[in-house]
Amino acid sequence: MAELYKPETITRAQVDARDDITVLDFGTNWCGHCRAAVPHVERALAEYPQIDHIKIEDGQGRPLGRSYRVKLWPTLVFVRHGQELARVVRPTDSEAVKDAIAQALGQVSG
Repeated sequence: MAELYKPETITRAQVDARDDITVLDFGTNWCGHCRAAVPHVERALAEYPQIDHIKIEDGQGRPLGRSYRVKLWPTLVFVRHGQELARVVRPTDSEAVKDAIAQALGQVSG
């Protein structure tokens, strides 16, 4: 069963301090686009257990989503030390997520 989006449990300062690649997955549990993206996101990330996946319930006035200028759900922001490495908005297949993963990994190793 897919993990649910949870109210912000991590701050921007905590994201900035993370040394490994993390994907911040902004959305809501009632969003149809978010629900449709779940299998694609899970399938793509299953191959990369080293990438931490944090699902964050987003909405108006939520500081973490605003700090990354999230406008549509779901938005996946791949970060390391708080710096955005890649982003995918409303993925409709696992390839879009895999492309963002490749971009993020390429920036770290490059």
